[in-house]
Amino acid sequence: MEAYATLSEAITALREKGYTEDFNLKQNCITCRSNSYQLLHDEFDVDQVFRFEDNTDPGDQAILYAISSHDKKLKGVLVNGYGIYSDEMTNEMAAKLHF
Repeated sequence: MEAYATLSEAITALREKGYTEDFNLKQNCITCRSNSYQLLHDEFDVDQVFRFEDNTDPGDQAILYAISSHDKKLKGVLVNGYGIYSDEMTNEMAAKLHF
């Protein structure tokens, strides 16, 4: 698996690999294209996960997911904080995203 020094470096590399959508995390799904697509936990795959930690600023801690949906023919990225900064979600979404 690749290793990246920064979140922006990882996003750029994934974009070059076709992960062009920007996914947003909702409580029970992920969305993209201004909420016109909603993917439930069983409608997408997590292809890769990258964690970024900054020991000086906990606000800079993030997880980057490379996500694909073969049914919808979508590939994109999802960025989420972790620890006390993580978003609320259903148990199914948490299990899918390995929390």
